[in-house]
Amino acid sequence: MRAITRRQASVFVLVCAVALVVPGLAQTPAKKVTALVGGTLIDGYGGRPIRNSVVVIEAERISAVGTVATLPVPRGAEVISTEGMSVLPGLWDMHVHLMLNGHGDYAHWDKTYLPQLERVIMPASAKQLLLAGVTSARDLGAPLNNSIAVRDRINSGELTGSTMYVSGPFIQHAPYPGTEAFRWGVSGVEDARAKVNKLADAGVDVIKLIDVDQMTLEETKAVVDAAHRRNLPVIGHAHRPEEIRRGLVAGVNNFEHTGLAAAPEYPDDIMQMIRERAANMAGGPLFWTPTIEGLFNYEYVRDNPEHLDDPSWHEGLPKEVVDDQVARAP
Repeated sequence: MRAITRRQASVFVLVCAVALVVPGLAQTPAKKVTALVGGTLIDGYGGRPIRNSVVVIEAERISAVGTVATLPVPRGAEVISTEGMSVLPGLWDMHVHLMLNGHGDYAHWDKTYLPQLERVIMPASAKQLLLAGVTSARDLGAPLNNSIAVRDRINSGELTGSTMYVSGPFIQHAPYPGTEAFRWGVSGVEDARAKVNKLADAGVDVIKLIDVDQMTLEETKAVVDAAHRRNLPVIGHAHRPEEIRRGLVAGVNNFEHTGLAAAPEYPDDIMQMIRERAANMAGGPLFWTPTIEGLFNYEYVRDNPEHLDDPSWHEGLPKEVVDDQVARAP
């Protein structure tokens, strides 16, 4: 950097000072200050909860944290009461389906509500997620155009909802009957690449695979390789042992729904493959998302059979949709 003289430095300081005080010159606007007051603060790192907390936010940044007794609220700040609430970092939900909301019958839901996904169902789901404290989520399976449209409308501020990262349709060997709108079958290596490129061209954030053990290994590798060439991670719906084996060989980045109910772990060869893949730093991180089975809480559910029905899932849904789902509840 070129050195400047003392005179040049004095002029520089003078110009900066003038810019701060002369009307009409560039000035830094005062930052909006917000204070969240009274709630129980959970830091997300395992620290002890802070009761009667005060969180001061300047513009979009937290500037101070304390308690009602130790941190005065700045003069002129907008005060939002969090009394009786938990204050914590925004949650991420890594596996959602905005197209599914309050239903218990897939066949009925897919047939009845597919035309309403983009206009009604998915916006309602996204808003409900946000109201539950989920600020970002991955939607791992829905019709392509609906997924892109809802994500982009949220990003533009047109819709209220969690920030979404979407996969569009599942990729698999063959779609189940009646699911062709959100499950794409592949037939051969070239078709696998073409399907991935179509999703990438549309602007998806991730690629979703399912039933890998019903595809050929070459097809699976073609999906993963094509996705990686487009800088897209591959998420595998994979809980059966052969799905895990083939996914690891092909280079799947994240395995979802893993877990074998009462079995303690996968077969020895898979556990060794996981260890080797996790140790391969050049391959990037390997993410593993287990599904907690209902048996985990079996005794509690058995002894406390009350089913809670929080009406928040009605938010954004027309009455006829709510009534239909209530009537079909088990």
